[in-house]
Amino acid sequence: MKVFSEKNEVSAFLEAQRKKGLSIGLVPTMGALHAGHLSLVEKASSENHVTVVTIFVNPTQFDNKTDLEKYPRTLEKDLGILEHASLNLVVFAPTAQEVYSGNVVSGTFDFDGLEHEMEGKYRKGHFNGVGTVVKLIFEIIKPNNAYFGEKDYQQLLIVKKLTEKYKIPVKIVGCPIKREENGLAMSSRNERLNKETRQKASFIYSTLQKARHQFGTKSANNVRDWVKKQFSKQNEFTLEYFEIADANTLKTVKRKNKNKQYRAFIAVFANEVRLIDNIALN
Repeated sequence: MKVFSEKNEVSAFLEAQRKKGLSIGLVPTMGALHAGHLSLVEKASSENHVTVVTIFVNPTQFDNKTDLEKYPRTLEKDLGILEHASLNLVVFAPTAQEVYSGNVVSGTFDFDGLEHEMEGKYRKGHFNGVGTVVKLIFEIIKPNNAYFGEKDYQQLLIVKKLTEKYKIPVKIVGCPIKREENGLAMSSRNERLNKETRQKASFIYSTLQKARHQFGTKSANNVRDWVKKQFSKQNEFTLEYFEIADANTLKTVKRKNKNKQYRAFIAVFANEVRLIDNIALN
């Protein structure tokens, strides 16, 4: 495993691999690695000659300063985990100054409206930060394929739109959500939950599953109202939003169309820890 912190060095190393005809897979992460990340690394390693894992907590995608400060940073532990993950692994763990060339600000992007739904409504500037850092990392790594988890489904669609609009020659591969034994979607933020709350957070996924079942016979509005009612009975969890949307446009569904694909999206606060999840409805 090779570890780099400077973009010139990692770029030069990867350019040498490309000249040998080797393909490069990218797994972008913000660290605090878990089994969900490792499933992406495994997928990338099975489909590419070289796998690059970036470990970088991107400041420009946080609209909440406290959230940024408390986001878990466990680089040494992450490197220990990755050491056993793949034979041909490269880790790029830069500083913000390095990635942004000393000017840590985000650009402005138009993702054809995808950025205004769900997370975009509740996290001001979030997807400008995501678009900026992903574009910068693509320019540094120049991967053939990049792997993103479906837990951040809206982000996955936005990254696909980014490559399309900016004609970036990277294939974006979406990978299934990895879940803890109780159904909670794996996330680095889960480390901030105490043991009891982490166990009780299974309520989020079980509610999504019940919502999917109801969606078969009830209207989208009825399902939304039902979910809100379930969370109103909870003391430990506060519902920020529950949305049923078109799986391709992310537009809110008012009336079902049998020819379209739908997903349910949810954001919940467990005390001050924000958790998101989603599920395919059909």
